[in-house]
Amino acid sequence: MPAIVVEGGRPLRGTVGVLGAKNAVLKEMAATLLAPGRHIISNVPAILDVELMGRVLGHMGAHTKLDGHELSVVIPDSLDPEAPIELVRAMRASIIVLGPLLARCGEARVALPGGDDLGARPIDFHLGGLEQMGAHFELVHGVLVGKCEGKLRGTEVELPFPSVGATENMLLAGTLADGETVIINAAREPEIEDLASMLCSMGAHIEGAGSAIIRITGVENLEPVRHGVIPDRLEAGTYAIAGAITGGDITVTSCVPSHLRMELLKLEETGCEVERGEGWMRIQGPERPKAVDFATLPFPGFHTDMHPQMVALLSVADGTSVITENLYDARFRYVGELLRMGADITTEWQHAVIRGVERLSGAPVLAHDIRAGAALVLAGLRADGVTVVGDAHHIDRGYEGFASKLAALGGAVEHRAE
Repeated sequence: MPAIVVEGGRPLRGTVGVLGAKNAVLKEMAATLLAPGRHIISNVPAILDVELMGRVLGHMGAHTKLDGHELSVVIPDSLDPEAPIELVRAMRASIIVLGPLLARCGEARVALPGGDDLGARPIDFHLGGLEQMGAHFELVHGVLVGKCEGKLRGTEVELPFPSVGATENMLLAGTLADGETVIINAAREPEIEDLASMLCSMGAHIEGAGSAIIRITGVENLEPVRHGVIPDRLEAGTYAIAGAITGGDITVTSCVPSHLRMELLKLEETGCEVERGEGWMRIQGPERPKAVDFATLPFPGFHTDMHPQMVALLSVADGTSVITENLYDARFRYVGELLRMGADITTEWQHAVIRGVERLSGAPVLAHDIRAGAALVLAGLRADGVTVVGDAHHIDRGYEGFASKLAALGGAVEHRAE
């Protein structure tokens, strides 16, 4: 398995750019299933999850090719509406093909998803909304089989929680449904706005994306499109914390600072100096951060995928921080790896108490998921000695050239294939 090797003690300085949002491009790749022809998606990161989603689409008959950061997706006139277990188990985002397959083909066979091990992340909200639109499902040998008689029907769906995935599946399904679909208590993430923008360019009629109520009026057909993906706020936020934890001075470009409003406010509370501009932000880290409290919440709250990186920073803070994880019940699995590096953290149910220590110590650790892996690399940047982050393929799922970008900022960071 690949590993990232980090020698700590070097402040990071310089400028780093980010690419398109992983959490947008994967859903936009699924959206291409709605319209036969050649789609072009630009600003696409060369990450493992894009490759995996390309393989999912390829099994259905599509052809994908990534040339630099431009992705070509050719959708055939006829699809095989199946996503098999060997592909789906590697990436939870593949459940998003349910909506477009049901809308376009009237059926879908999708294995139950895998991906990061963050505990129970049920898809009940997805299925409940699609059932209200006329689909029915059964589980056959681990495969979710969905069918609808004729076209999906527009309806009003009120989500019990503003689930990103459920909102996206309803949004995709509603584009070709008969009549109007209204999503109440919809997720408001920037990535959903970007997906809606792409769908509108394809000919969809969507109002309210980015708000709690989204209205979709179904159309007869959609057309192929050329679309540029919004910047990845999680990649940008990770580099911001890399600057903060090393006491460095980093400028992040090709980003949207307003998409990280709460995260940047919390960095300022730790003592960072943060400047924001049109498409850039600058973070100057303190010699030692101050303790802060935070809770993860749906957008515009603090993003759960920035939680581990922030905990890495707070592990060396002056004082005690208390955080609450409201979204994923197994998000704290990485804490044991930080303890191995000398952090003082206790967890109970959805809460963690972080008692900041003056120094971390490099150690061999394992990345259990994308963001946990990134957090351990950041901790290694601050630690004494050498940290070896194993199972770095998880990091490769969400970051293109993570080690090389940190090295270009002055970090002693190397990606090793084995």
